Amino acid sequence: MSNHGTFATAINCMDGRVQDAVKNYLKEKYGVDWVDQITEPGPIKILAEKIPENIVENIKKRVGISVDKHGSKVIAIVGHHDCAGNPVSKEEQIEQLKQAQKTVESFGFNAGIILLYVEGDWQAVEKIS
Repeated sequence: MSNHGTFATAINCMDGRVQDAVKNYLKEKYGVDWVDQITEPGPIKILAEKIPENIVENIKKRVGISVDKHGSKVIAIVGHHDCAGNPVSKEEQIEQLKQAQKTVESFGFNAGIILLYVEGDWQAVEKIS
């Protein structure tokens, strides 16, 4: 485990517009020093549908490094407005987030999981219950 500060993990879209909002939210709400960003285009669709399987396994591997090596205690799964990799409504993304959570829970890591949605102003982050 790292002795270089505390970590959270974000499974986030590759879209650069959402990176800072998620990082700032996790630092503020969870008091962490660093956020490991695991990015893919439209990761919640990939995790919800569990395809392609090789990408799901790769996400699992990277989350494992964050949790096991950096000691991350929280994993955020993130959807966002205007996603090019997953161009569906907010409502559909929220359903995908819930399915993605089940997939990430199945990885079996000892960390809490939260669901986040970044609004179109690229600042507001909504925690989905």
